[in-house]
Amino acid sequence: MDQLPPGQAIAPLRRFGLTQFAGVLPTVPAHPVVTVTGAVRRPTQFDVATISGLPGRREQLSDLHCVTTWSATELKWGGVPFREAHEWLTGKVKPHPRCAWVVFVGLDGYRSCLRLDDALAEDVLLVDSLDGRPLTVELGAPLRLVAPAHYGYKSVRHVCAVEYRLKYDAGPGGWKGHPRGRVAHEERSRLLPGWLWRSVWRRALPLARRRYEAIDGRS
Repeated sequence: MDQLPPGQAIAPLRRFGLTQFAGVLPTVPAHPVVTVTGAVRRPTQFDVATISGLPGRREQLSDLHCVTTWSATELKWGGVPFREAHEWLTGKVKPHPRCAWVVFVGLDGYRSCLRLDDALAEDVLLVDSLDGRPLTVELGAPLRLVAPAHYGYKSVRHVCAVEYRLKYDAGPGGWKGHPRGRVAHEERSRLLPGWLWRSVWRRALPLARRRYEAIDGRS
């Protein structure tokens, strides 16, 4: 970490997100799979272990910036670049040639959508470890998307499905999210400029955190 983005403050990494998912801590199957569907010719499933074993696996040091103005810094993730998985999947499922978006879905029901070219950036990983240890379910096991250039609401925990799309899918965040969600552009939401959302979230964060933790019951 060289410098925090505008409006961010350092905080530890912990479970947080939309309150409707606070109490949903999924049970990880003994043999987890990822279903690949959407605008593809051959929908199918793949073992998480197969995806985690694809070429290009590496460890990456990066930060996670939550749209609500906190940042967990210097996180050492271990996993496979999504672009490696995409290249492998393309030959298996045959996405529509006009696919421009990809949706990641978690076992808890949460979903987020990334523009396909954003998802294919070098630093976007499907990870299964943090600091050299397997992910816990609290941190996103069995597989978590890590997209450091985007706000944390794009980085889905418990990935169980990948959906190729022709159009943007706002998902459960609705208007509160941004189609791209890039930190460098402060794309915190489709409504209102990012600098204005800074002050909104800074004031709302303590209450949002308390509400989340009260529902979660594990913090």
